[in-house]
Amino acid sequence: MNKPNDFRWSGDSEPHKKRTKEIITKHPEIRLLIGRNPYTLLIIITSVGLQLILGVLLRDQPLWLIFPIAYFIGAFLCHTAEVCIHECSHNLLFTRRSFNTIAGIIANLPLVIPSSVSFQKYHLKHHAHQGVEAMDADMPSRWEAKLINNSMLGKALWLLLYPIFQALRPLRLKEISLFDPWTLVNIIVQISFMILYMYAFGAKAALYLTASFFFSIGLHPLGARWIQEHFLTHGDQETKSYYGKLNILNLNVGYHNEHHDFPAVPWNKLPRVKQIASAYYDSLGSHTSYTLLLLQFLFDRNLSLYSRMARVKRDRNYTQEI
Repeated sequence: MNKPNDFRWSGDSEPHKKRTKEIITKHPEIRLLIGRNPYTLLIIITSVGLQLILGVLLRDQPLWLIFPIAYFIGAFLCHTAEVCIHECSHNLLFTRRSFNTIAGIIANLPLVIPSSVSFQKYHLKHHAHQGVEAMDADMPSRWEAKLINNSMLGKALWLLLYPIFQALRPLRLKEISLFDPWTLVNIIVQISFMILYMYAFGAKAALYLTASFFFSIGLHPLGARWIQEHFLTHGDQETKSYYGKLNILNLNVGYHNEHHDFPAVPWNKLPRVKQIASAYYDSLGSHTSYTLLLLQFLFDRNLSLYSRMARVKRDRNYTQEI
């Protein structure tokens, strides 16, 4: 039973495993799409390189120029790097996990905050325990939902500061160690890089990187991706895909139902998954415009941080009553 100002609770398991089994049974050829795409490393190098060069070019420019370029160009380059980190978290570049981790650390360079290694750890938990608050860092914390209080201004501030809210969520997770050697490497590399970059090119270059990063996952059409993926915009359907034009720049990250059903398929083959299993995906609710979704989230009083499906993981380490 749902309570006022609470998540929508489900007694069922997450929907993806069941659908995956059905699709594989009917379309075993999808197994041929499972694999890795090492050429994603070239996209990492390109997006990181372009973003760092832009920061250098803007090091002596006025703020009125830096912020618009960060919003209209830098945010997209950062988001591409973030999607590449997502690919690395699933080991979709190389066979050796350590190589994927290194690639993720490289993609992290223009994103200011060391996050690639920690994302790899908690994102896999998100797939395994979708909607379980103590295991899924993609779920908003209760204090987030209560703080925002479903006002337009509150939701705008939440998106603007989303990197901060997201960085705090792993603190509540169980069964995940926050620190390990690779996390330490990520922190040392990122902090050292930012210090050297600022020393070499100045505070405005670093400001450009920071603004681009916050825009890329915040108060920006790209930030609507977080609403698209698992917010309840289509009844009780937990996961939605986005089939708009930005998938070209976002490496098909909008194919989110397809990704959750087949997380071992790299980004370049996700459209093929949808094509093969169209009977399953065409009947699901989806989005085609991040801009319209962003406006819907901001102004629709029926859409809040509580608009998420939650479930309980009952074991000896975690119990919670609905």
